[in-house]
Amino acid sequence: MLDFSQTAASGAVFSPDQLTEYLASSLEGRFIGARVLVLIPDGTRTMPLPFLFRQLVKILHDTRQLDFMVALGTHPPLSEEALCKLVGITLEERTTTYTKIGLLNHAWDNPAALTQIGTITQDELKHIAAGQYHESLGGDVPVRINRAVHEYDHLLIVGPTFPHEVVGFSGGAKYLFPGISGADFINVSHWLGALITVRDMIGIAETPVRKLIHRAAEFVPTPITLAALVVEHHGVSGVFVGDHLSAWRAAADFSAQRHIVWVDQPFQRALSVAPPMYDELWVAAKAMYKLDPAMADGGEIVVYAPHLGEISVVHGEYIRKVGYHVRDYFLGQWEKFKDIPLGVIAHSTHFRGSGTFSGGVEYPRIHVTLSSKISREECEALALGYHDPTQINPAEWQGRENEGVLYVPKAGELLYRVKPS
Repeated sequence: MLDFSQTAASGAVFSPDQLTEYLASSLEGRFIGARVLVLIPDGTRTMPLPFLFRQLVKILHDTRQLDFMVALGTHPPLSEEALCKLVGITLEERTTTYTKIGLLNHAWDNPAALTQIGTITQDELKHIAAGQYHESLGGDVPVRINRAVHEYDHLLIVGPTFPHEVVGFSGGAKYLFPGISGADFINVSHWLGALITVRDMIGIAETPVRKLIHRAAEFVPTPITLAALVVEHHGVSGVFVGDHLSAWRAAADFSAQRHIVWVDQPFQRALSVAPPMYDELWVAAKAMYKLDPAMADGGEIVVYAPHLGEISVVHGEYIRKVGYHVRDYFLGQWEKFKDIPLGVIAHSTHFRGSGTFSGGVEYPRIHVTLSSKISREECEALALGYHDPTQINPAEWQGRENEGVLYVPKAGELLYRVKPS
């Protein structure tokens, strides 16, 4: 049941006072005397988290215990200094004003931090996959989650909703799975999304992966409230509070209105500028995903990230081993790759895009070129194109839509799609 919703007019965002008022009216007094764990995003998601952190601590002053956990999925853990920066407090404030507020990392790769709360059987997985099941998904899926869920009376998810390449739209129960879940579920969910492909998933609310996430959430023993936000232009334009199903769906519907750019014709070339918050290719690849549906066959996306020099702190070794390839490249020779984590293969296919594999030859639908600190030699080894970032002048790409050239100055959140004919 959706308890509260508020949206701003087109092109407008809420003032700080309005945002505080909306959150207070929907959350204040809701968790009196309860132990509350707030799940929040890391720095790879746009949201005014420093402001929200301070306001939420004030609004939830009547809780017995209030802690915040970063729903990292498989992203690298944050240092104490980085945690403080994420929520906008100083190290001194951490030990004074906020000394009783926990700031926690999720640890997806630490068995001691996880607990199994259920199992999704292979038959159920096949049903959820809706014809997209492949033997590579395996059998029963253990549903493991951070054992901290047993230590609190209530979970409060606070995060933004955007079009998303794996699940359709982000947010909601995704902060549980994969946000604070174990590797088994993370791998299966991401690979299921990759089997369906980004172009058939992104910007669609009801998808098999979303159904899988919601099924896993049914095993969570702790009550869940969602405060879903829609963020535009560094401000919040929508607030939706309620159970994680209805509040997420309302946010996804509003995100579809605000975050999808419909274009008349596909583009031949695009310069997609990855912002500094994407500090490794694992997340900067979003700059490709969100443009893929708007590209013509044979077109090229140049991901421009002159700040970026890391493929992935956590998964880099595996990515260098397999490179970037279309889905059918892996399916056509599965025995060769069956020991690679499914989440890594999923990421590989997402960034490479759609295509075919025939007679031992790969035929990608579009060309993906990386312009970053990652060298030409490494790009070639990864099966990516390379463009020297010092030779790119973004100004030369601007205002050329009528030539079939798209320039996106902050890529990764707005989804570009061609209008249906």
